[in-house]
Amino acid sequence: MTMTRTLGRSGIEVSAVGMGCWAIGGPLWGDDGQPFGWGEVDDDESVRTIHRALDLGVTLFDTASNYGAGHSERVLGRALAGRRDRAVIATKFGNRADEATRRWTGQDHRPNYAVTSLEESLRRLGTDHVDLYQLHINELPASAALDLVDALEGLVTQGKIRAYGWSTDNPESARAFAEAGPHCAAIQHDESVLKDNPEMFAVCDALDLASLNRGPLAMGLLTGATRKVGADDVRGMAPEWLVWFTDGRPTPQWSARVAEIRDALTADGRTLAQGALGWLLARSPRTVPIPGCRTVAQADENFATLGLGPLPADAFAEVERLLADLRPVPAA
Repeated sequence: MTMTRTLGRSGIEVSAVGMGCWAIGGPLWGDDGQPFGWGEVDDDESVRTIHRALDLGVTLFDTASNYGAGHSERVLGRALAGRRDRAVIATKFGNRADEATRRWTGQDHRPNYAVTSLEESLRRLGTDHVDLYQLHINELPASAALDLVDALEGLVTQGKIRAYGWSTDNPESARAFAEAGPHCAAIQHDESVLKDNPEMFAVCDALDLASLNRGPLAMGLLTGATRKVGADDVRGMAPEWLVWFTDGRPTPQWSARVAEIRDALTADGRTLAQGALGWLLARSPRTVPIPGCRTVAQADENFATLGLGPLPADAFAEVERLLADLRPVPAA
Protein backbone atom coordinates (compact mmCIF):
# COMPACT_ATOMS: atom_id res chain seq x y z
CA MET A 1 0.00 0.00 0.00
CA THR A 2 1.38 3.40 -0.99
CA MET A 3 2.30 5.70 1.87
CA THR A 4 0.25 8.92 1.79
CA ARG A 5 0.16 12.27 3.58
CA THR A 6 -2.32 15.13 3.76
CA LEU A 7 -1.53 18.44 2.10
CA GLY A 8 -2.03 20.49 5.23
CA ARG A 9 -5.42 22.01 5.94
CA SER A 10 -6.56 21.51 2.35
CA GLY A 11 -7.33 17.89 3.19
CA ILE A 12 -5.92 16.85 -0.20
CA GLU A 13 -4.32 13.41 0.05
CA VAL A 14 -0.99 12.96 -1.76
CA SER A 15 1.72 10.34 -1.97
CA ALA A 16 4.25 10.82 0.83
CA VAL A 17 6.94 11.39 -1.81
CA GLY A 18 6.20 13.54 -4.86
CA MET A 19 8.06 14.09 -8.11
CA GLY A 20 9.92 17.35 -8.67
CA CYS A 21 9.67 18.46 -12.30
CA TRP A 22 12.37 21.13 -12.50
CA ALA A 23 14.90 18.92 -14.29
CA ILE A 24 12.51 17.78 -17.03
CA GLY A 25 12.10 21.41 -18.14
CA GLY A 26 15.47 21.45 -19.86
CA PRO A 27 17.67 24.54 -20.19
CA LEU A 28 16.83 28.02 -18.95
CA TRP A 29 19.30 30.91 -18.93
CA GLY A 30 19.73 34.15 -17.05
CA ASP A 31 20.83 37.34 -18.76
CA ASP A 32 24.37 36.84 -17.47
CA GLY A 33 24.66 33.32 -18.88
CA GLN A 34 23.75 31.72 -15.56
CA PRO A 35 22.09 28.34 -16.21
CA PHE A 36 18.79 27.87 -14.33
CA GLY A 37 18.05 24.38 -15.62
CA TRP A 38 19.59 20.92 -15.48
CA GLY A 39 20.74 20.60 -19.08
CA GLU A 40 19.22 18.98 -22.12
CA VAL A 41 16.51 16.38 -21.58
CA ASP A 42 14.75 13.66 -23.56
CA ASP A 43 11.05 14.54 -23.46
CA ASP A 44 9.97 11.00 -24.32
CA GLU A 45 11.99 9.67 -21.38
CA SER A 46 10.48 12.38 -19.17
CA VAL A 47 6.99 11.19 -20.12
CA ARG A 48 7.97 7.58 -19.41
CA THR A 49 9.36 8.71 -16.05
CA ILE A 50 6.10 10.42 -15.08
CA HIS A 51 4.12 7.34 -16.13
CA ARG A 52 6.45 5.15 -14.05
CA ALA A 53 6.00 7.45 -11.07
CA LEU A 54 2.22 7.10 -11.38
CA ASP A 55 2.54 3.31 -11.56
CA LEU A 56 4.67 3.37 -8.39
CA GLY A 57 1.98 5.27 -6.49
CA VAL A 58 3.17 8.85 -6.88
CA THR A 59 0.30 11.32 -7.08
CA LEU A 60 2.00 14.70 -6.45
CA PHE A 61 3.88 16.42 -9.30
CA ASP A 62 5.56 19.76 -8.57
CA THR A 63 6.48 22.10 -11.42
CA ALA A 64 6.67 25.87 -12.09
CA SER A 65 5.88 28.30 -14.88
CA ASN A 66 9.56 29.10 -15.40
CA TYR A 67 11.05 25.57 -15.41
CA GLY A 68 12.47 25.42 -18.91
CA ALA A 69 10.43 28.57 -19.66
CA GLY A 70 7.20 26.57 -19.45
CA HIS A 71 8.56 23.38 -21.00
CA SER A 72 8.23 21.37 -17.78
CA GLU A 73 4.52 22.18 -17.60
CA ARG A 74 4.05 21.21 -21.24
CA VAL A 75 5.76 17.84 -20.74
CA LEU A 76 3.83 17.16 -17.54
CA GLY A 77 0.58 18.03 -19.30
CA ARG A 78 1.45 15.67 -22.14
CA ALA A 79 2.25 12.86 -19.72
CA LEU A 80 -0.94 13.34 -17.70
CA ALA A 81 -3.27 13.51 -20.71
CA GLY A 82 -5.97 10.95 -19.93
CA ARG A 83 -4.49 10.48 -16.46
CA ARG A 84 -5.30 13.86 -14.87
CA ASP A 85 -7.59 12.29 -12.27
CA ARG A 86 -4.63 10.31 -10.89
CA ALA A 87 -2.48 13.36 -10.21
CA VAL A 88 -2.26 16.29 -7.82
CA ILE A 89 -0.54 19.10 -9.73
CA ALA A 90 1.45 21.79 -7.94
CA THR A 91 2.87 24.67 -9.92
CA LYS A 92 4.36 28.08 -9.12
CA PHE A 93 4.30 31.69 -10.28
CA GLY A 94 6.46 34.76 -9.84
CA ASN A 95 9.39 34.16 -12.19
CA ARG A 96 8.86 35.29 -15.75
CA ALA A 97 10.51 33.48 -18.65
CA ASP A 98 10.45 33.81 -22.43
CA GLU A 99 9.35 30.54 -24.04
CA ALA A 100 10.92 31.39 -27.39
CA THR A 101 14.41 32.21 -26.11
CA ARG A 102 14.41 30.05 -22.96
CA ARG A 103 15.48 33.06 -20.89
CA TRP A 104 14.51 34.15 -17.40
CA THR A 105 13.19 37.70 -17.63
CA GLY A 106 12.68 38.72 -14.01
CA GLN A 107 10.24 38.44 -11.12
CA ASP A 108 6.66 39.65 -10.84
CA HIS A 109 4.58 39.50 -7.66
CA ARG A 110 1.63 41.64 -8.73
CA PRO A 111 -1.79 40.07 -8.01
CA ASN A 112 -2.92 40.45 -11.63
CA TYR A 113 0.18 38.59 -12.77
CA ALA A 114 -0.66 35.70 -10.43
CA VAL A 115 -3.98 35.41 -12.28
CA THR A 116 -2.58 35.65 -15.82
CA SER A 117 0.33 33.33 -15.02
CA LEU A 118 -2.16 30.70 -13.85
CA GLU A 119 -4.08 30.93 -17.13
CA GLU A 120 -0.84 30.33 -19.01
CA SER A 121 0.04 27.40 -16.75
CA LEU A 122 -3.39 25.83 -17.21
CA ARG A 123 -2.97 26.11 -20.98
CA ARG A 124 0.44 24.43 -20.93
CA LEU A 125 -0.71 21.74 -18.50
CA GLY A 126 -3.88 21.03 -20.47
CA THR A 127 -6.10 21.16 -17.40
CA ASP A 128 -8.86 23.34 -15.96
CA HIS A 129 -7.42 23.58 -12.45
CA VAL A 130 -4.22 23.36 -10.44
CA ASP A 131 -4.37 21.66 -7.06
CA LEU A 132 -1.65 23.73 -5.35
CA TYR A 133 -0.53 27.14 -6.64
CA GLN A 134 2.64 28.47 -5.06
CA LEU A 135 4.36 31.85 -4.87
CA HIS A 136 7.88 31.27 -6.21
CA ILE A 137 9.81 34.26 -4.86
CA ASN A 138 11.73 33.06 -1.80
CA GLU A 139 12.87 36.40 -0.40
CA LEU A 140 9.75 38.47 -1.15
CA PRO A 141 8.81 40.65 1.85
CA ALA A 142 5.79 39.28 3.69
CA SER A 143 3.89 42.52 3.10
CA ALA A 144 4.09 42.00 -0.67
CA ALA A 145 3.02 38.36 -0.33
CA LEU A 146 0.01 39.40 1.74
CA ASP A 147 -1.14 41.59 -1.16
CA LEU A 148 -1.65 38.36 -3.14
CA VAL A 149 -4.05 36.68 -0.70
CA ASP A 150 -7.28 38.19 -2.08
CA ALA A 151 -6.38 37.24 -5.65
CA LEU A 152 -5.46 33.70 -4.61
CA GLU A 153 -8.65 33.29 -2.58
CA GLY A 154 -10.54 34.47 -5.65
CA LEU A 155 -8.92 31.72 -7.73
CA VAL A 156 -10.03 29.18 -5.12
CA THR A 157 -13.60 30.50 -5.28
CA GLN A 158 -13.53 30.20 -9.08
CA GLY A 159 -12.36 26.58 -8.84
CA LYS A 160 -9.16 27.27 -10.76
CA ILE A 161 -6.97 26.26 -7.79
CA ARG A 162 -7.79 24.12 -4.76
CA ALA A 163 -5.17 25.56 -2.42
CA TYR A 164 -2.06 27.71 -2.45
CA GLY A 165 1.28 28.10 -0.73
CA TRP A 166 4.67 29.80 -0.81
CA SER A 167 8.13 28.51 -1.67
CA THR A 168 10.17 30.32 0.97
CA ASP A 169 12.80 29.51 3.59
CA ASN A 170 11.70 32.30 5.93
CA PRO A 171 9.52 30.96 8.79
CA GLU A 172 8.24 34.39 9.82
CA SER A 173 7.10 35.16 6.28
CA ALA A 174 5.48 31.73 5.98
CA ARG A 175 3.59 32.27 9.25
CA ALA A 176 2.26 35.69 8.21
CA PHE A 177 1.12 34.39 4.80
CA ALA A 178 -0.59 31.30 6.21
CA GLU A 179 -2.30 33.24 8.98
CA ALA A 180 -3.76 35.65 6.42
CA GLY A 181 -4.75 33.05 3.83
CA PRO A 182 -7.53 30.59 4.72
CA HIS A 183 -6.66 28.29 1.80
CA CYS A 184 -2.89 28.41 2.27
CA ALA A 185 -2.08 24.73 2.73
CA ALA A 186 1.65 24.25 2.23
CA ILE A 187 5.06 25.82 2.51
CA GLN A 188 7.77 24.58 0.18
CA HIS A 189 11.23 24.99 1.67
CA ASP A 190 14.78 23.77 1.34
CA GLU A 191 15.02 20.68 3.53
CA SER A 192 17.34 17.69 3.58
CA VAL A 193 19.25 15.59 6.05
CA LEU A 194 22.14 18.06 5.59
CA LYS A 195 20.03 21.20 6.12
CA ASP A 196 17.22 21.17 8.66
CA ASN A 197 14.79 24.03 9.39
CA PRO A 198 13.08 23.33 12.74
CA GLU A 199 11.52 26.80 12.87
CA MET A 200 9.64 26.08 9.64
CA PHE A 201 8.32 22.82 11.05
CA ALA A 202 7.09 24.74 14.09
CA VAL A 203 5.11 27.04 11.77
CA CYS A 204 3.72 24.08 9.82
CA ASP A 205 2.65 22.37 13.06
CA ALA A 206 1.03 25.50 14.47
CA LEU A 207 -0.96 26.31 11.31
CA ASP A 208 -1.62 22.80 9.92
CA LEU A 209 0.51 23.19 6.81
CA ALA A 210 2.26 20.59 4.68
CA SER A 211 6.06 20.86 4.43
CA LEU A 212 7.04 20.31 0.80
CA ASN A 213 10.76 19.57 0.76
CA ARG A 214 12.70 20.91 -2.21
CA GLY A 215 16.32 19.87 -2.53
CA PRO A 216 15.66 16.66 -0.57
CA LEU A 217 18.70 15.01 -2.20
CA ALA A 218 20.87 18.15 -1.97
CA MET A 219 20.72 18.64 -5.76
CA GLY A 220 22.12 15.15 -6.34
CA LEU A 221 24.82 15.15 -3.66
CA LEU A 222 22.78 12.65 -1.62
CA THR A 223 22.57 10.25 -4.55
CA GLY A 224 26.33 9.74 -4.39
CA ALA A 225 26.92 11.95 -7.45
CA THR A 226 30.59 12.34 -8.32
CA ARG A 227 30.81 13.25 -12.01
CA LYS A 228 31.30 16.80 -13.26
CA VAL A 229 28.10 18.28 -14.69
CA GLY A 230 27.79 20.23 -17.94
CA ALA A 231 27.91 23.98 -18.45
CA ASP A 232 24.14 24.10 -19.08
CA ASP A 233 23.43 22.58 -15.63
CA VAL A 234 22.65 24.93 -12.73
CA ARG A 235 25.26 23.08 -10.66
CA GLY A 236 27.96 23.88 -13.22
CA MET A 237 27.93 27.58 -12.33
CA ALA A 238 26.35 27.24 -8.92
CA PRO A 239 24.57 30.36 -7.66
CA GLU A 240 25.28 31.52 -4.11
CA TRP A 241 22.45 29.50 -2.55
CA LEU A 242 23.65 26.22 -4.07
CA VAL A 243 26.37 25.21 -1.62
CA TRP A 244 26.58 21.51 -2.46
CA PHE A 245 28.54 21.93 -5.74
CA THR A 246 31.56 23.98 -6.83
CA ASP A 247 32.57 24.26 -10.50
CA GLY A 248 30.23 21.42 -11.39
CA ARG A 249 31.55 18.92 -8.84
CA PRO A 250 30.37 17.98 -5.34
CA THR A 251 32.00 20.26 -2.75
CA PRO A 252 34.62 18.20 -0.85
CA GLN A 253 33.52 19.23 2.65
CA TRP A 254 29.88 18.31 1.96
CA SER A 255 30.90 15.04 0.30
CA ALA A 256 32.77 14.23 3.53
CA ARG A 257 29.63 14.81 5.59
CA VAL A 258 27.66 12.49 3.31
CA ALA A 259 30.34 9.83 3.79
CA GLU A 260 29.93 10.17 7.58
CA ILE A 261 26.22 9.33 7.50
CA ARG A 262 26.15 6.87 4.60
CA ASP A 263 26.21 3.76 6.82
CA ALA A 264 23.37 5.02 9.01
CA LEU A 265 21.22 6.00 6.02
CA THR A 266 21.74 2.65 4.30
CA ALA A 267 21.74 0.37 7.37
CA ASP A 268 18.47 -1.39 6.49
CA GLY A 269 19.44 -2.05 2.87
CA ARG A 270 18.31 1.23 1.31
CA THR A 271 20.33 3.14 -1.23
CA LEU A 272 21.82 6.45 -0.12
CA ALA A 273 19.04 8.40 -1.86
CA GLN A 274 16.35 6.22 -0.30
CA GLY A 275 17.94 6.74 3.11
CA ALA A 276 17.96 10.52 2.65
CA LEU A 277 14.29 10.47 1.66
CA GLY A 278 13.51 8.12 4.55
CA TRP A 279 15.15 10.59 6.94
CA LEU A 280 12.73 13.27 5.73
CA LEU A 281 9.73 10.99 6.24
CA ALA A 282 10.93 10.29 9.77
CA ARG A 283 11.61 13.97 10.47
CA SER A 284 7.94 15.01 10.63
CA PRO A 285 4.50 13.65 9.69
CA ARG A 286 4.08 16.81 7.57
CA THR A 287 6.97 16.29 5.16
CA VAL A 288 6.47 15.55 1.47
CA PRO A 289 9.88 15.38 -0.23
CA ILE A 290 9.82 16.10 -3.97
CA PRO A 291 13.02 14.68 -5.50
CA GLY A 292 13.62 15.49 -9.13
CA CYS A 293 13.60 12.66 -11.66
CA ARG A 294 14.27 12.63 -15.36
CA THR A 295 14.80 8.92 -16.01
CA VAL A 296 12.76 5.82 -15.28
CA ALA A 297 15.71 4.44 -13.30
CA GLN A 298 15.69 7.48 -11.01
CA ALA A 299 11.94 7.10 -10.51
CA ASP A 300 12.38 3.42 -9.62
CA GLU A 301 14.99 4.27 -6.99
CA ASN A 302 13.41 7.35 -5.45
CA PHE A 303 9.83 6.13 -5.30
CA ALA A 304 10.70 2.75 -3.83
CA THR A 305 10.87 4.88 -0.68
CA LEU A 306 7.06 4.83 -0.62
CA GLY A 307 7.28 1.14 0.23
CA LEU A 308 10.28 1.43 2.54
CA GLY A 309 8.76 4.20 4.66
CA PRO A 310 10.51 6.38 7.25
CA LEU A 311 14.07 5.70 8.33
CA PRO A 312 14.07 3.45 11.44
CA ALA A 313 14.30 5.32 14.74
CA ASP A 314 17.75 4.01 15.64
CA ALA A 315 19.21 4.99 12.26
CA PHE A 316 17.56 8.41 12.50
CA ALA A 317 19.07 8.94 15.96
CA GLU A 318 22.52 7.95 14.70
CA VAL A 319 22.30 10.44 11.83
CA GLU A 320 21.32 13.17 14.27
CA ARG A 321 24.28 12.31 16.50
CA LEU A 322 26.69 12.50 13.58
CA LEU A 323 25.27 15.79 12.31
CA ALA A 324 24.63 17.47 15.67
CA ASP A 325 26.85 20.42 14.76
CA LEU A 326 24.64 21.16 11.72
CA ARG A 327 21.39 21.24 13.65
CA PRO A 328 20.08 24.72 14.47
CA VAL A 329 18.58 25.18 17.91
CA PRO A 330 14.84 25.99 17.61
CA ALA A 331 13.78 29.39 18.87
CA ALA A 332 12.18 29.29 22.32
